[in-house]
Amino acid sequence: MARRHGWSEDQIQNLADFEKRSDFTAAEKAALRFAETMTSHPQELGDAQWTELRNYFDEGEVIELAAAIGLFNYFNRFNDALKMEPTK
Repeated sequence: MARRHGWSEDQIQNLADFEKRSDFTAAEKAALRFAETMTSHPQELGDAQWTELRNYFDEGEVIELAAAIGLFNYFNRFNDALKMEPTK
């Protein structure tokens, strides 16, 4: 999906370093920060992060982003609990 949206193989392989990279847009970085926070410590989502998201995304887009992150977190936890490996 990332490739279809124009991300390079290098961006995908080095996604963990997105903060240091200049080839991610400010909106992409805000969304990735949101995904990290929502995944690792959602109780720490604060007003500043919501404001940052709203600088780039409208209310509906923020909801869609949160839903997608939540859904993929669910898939990951479900698969991890059942010790399932991804298949093609």
